Amino acid sequence: MRSLSPSEDIPISALQHWLFCPRQYALIHIERVWAENVFTAEGRVLHERSDAGQPESRPGIRILRSVEIHSARHGLHGVADVVELRGGRPYPVEYKRGKPKTHRADEVQLCAQALCLEEMFGCKIEEGALFYGTPRRRTKVAIDADLRDLTVACADEIRACRAAQALPEPVYDKVRCDRCSLFDLCRPRLGRRRRGVAEWLARALDQVEAPQ
Repeated sequence: MRSLSPSEDIPISALQHWLFCPRQYALIHIERVWAENVFTAEGRVLHERSDAGQPESRPGIRILRSVEIHSARHGLHGVADVVELRGGRPYPVEYKRGKPKTHRADEVQLCAQALCLEEMFGCKIEEGALFYGTPRRRTKVAIDADLRDLTVACADEIRACRAAQALPEPVYDKVRCDRCSLFDLCRPRLGRRRRGVAEWLARALDQVEAPQ
């Protein structure tokens, strides 16, 4: 695989945004808009706490915080919340508010960190962890082939979106959209109404054009 140029680099956080919602990704990373709500504020505070503090050592483990990481091979860059060096081998730990999700966006973000660390340290990373704020405990994540493929696929889809220079259409989902800080900027319900009108017009035209 060729090394990608810096202009093709993707922030690791963008992968999480894309898998959660392509339109959210585009609004944040292409349109450069942002708004905060209680959920994003809680997440920001959690990250600030995890990033704060100095490197520390425990028996057999060296703990690094707010580590800048990069992969030329995959065209990714970002900051890892915590990297534990276990016998000199990196173990990424990503901090998230709330609890484990039904989607894999958080896992993809962790996997992207692992891909960067593998390139930087010249090793294979089999596992990382997600620390969620509500249960206040880690969830181990296997960095397996399926997760790696999903992570690389997300990066490819983001590059295709960049090249298309088109904002993805809004798709309203109550659980996802009603908690999103960009709800008012995105207006996902409007997109649903537009599709409803388009479908009605299509059905009406079919009826008019149908042979009698």
